[in-house]
Amino acid sequence: MNNKCPWCGSEKAQPNLQLKDEFLTKEDFRIFECMDCGLLYTEPRPSKEKIGDYYKSEEYYSHQENKSGFIPKLYEMVKSINLKNKYNMATAGKTEGKLLDIGCGVGDFIHTVEQKGWQCIGVEPSEDAKKIAKTRIKAKIIKSEELEQLPNESFDVITMWHVLEHIDDLKWQVGQLQRLSKKNGRVVIAVPNYKSYDGQYYKELWAAYDVPRHLNHFNKATITKIFASAGLKLKRTEKLVWDAYYISYMSEQYKHHSLALLRGAFRGLLSNCKARRSGEWSSMVYIFEKKE
Repeated sequence: MNNKCPWCGSEKAQPNLQLKDEFLTKEDFRIFECMDCGLLYTEPRPSKEKIGDYYKSEEYYSHQENKSGFIPKLYEMVKSINLKNKYNMATAGKTEGKLLDIGCGVGDFIHTVEQKGWQCIGVEPSEDAKKIAKTRIKAKIIKSEELEQLPNESFDVITMWHVLEHIDDLKWQVGQLQRLSKKNGRVVIAVPNYKSYDGQYYKELWAAYDVPRHLNHFNKATITKIFASAGLKLKRTEKLVWDAYYISYMSEQYKHHSLALLRGAFRGLLSNCKARRSGEWSSMVYIFEKKE
């Protein structure tokens, strides 16, 4: 185990949580907190050759299409609402331009943006997801390493919807965001917030820790500091209110409650109610702007 902070490289870290991959393998992992920059990160971090194995499940809804059953159908309904909200968040004050969606999955968000007249490029490592995306969007879909071939200051908006927590090389990724964003361009990052009520309530069973698929774990202070060091200034925050319900439902499943859906709905509602005062939503959207 190479226990160095993936952002600042510091070896000054302390264990924060001991937890399991409740979603799939039941393997043991630990989350460490960097004493220098404050980032929480997962150890051990699977190799690039092995990490794909942790996504191989029929229940991994983010890349599933046409699934039967109540929960997948509910997921699809909420997703359509979220897509409209995401578009409004990402493009507020802008009418058209070029958008890069990193981790575009099956192309849902790009499809929404293209319908509004934007030019898009997607980034997606999953070949299965890419095949589906190519049937519904016009955008070119590239691999992460191909970002380096794109010209400097190419995009008006860059989005990462629940992707940054999966990224192994944070320094490289944040550097690419800064390089590819136009002056006064916008970078939109959505990540889980472990300081939310549901994050604090479920602790090691909080589904949004999702180790080892989630390698990095953020709060407002740490992500603001990371992006500021790359010349990207936080302009405002938004929230994805429906995420609290889904994450709480999954967390209740990990607790093996028979009424997981009902219990999850209650905890999700409570989390959102508390967040109205604290500002600590289960899923936070951070909207950064590139400094001139």
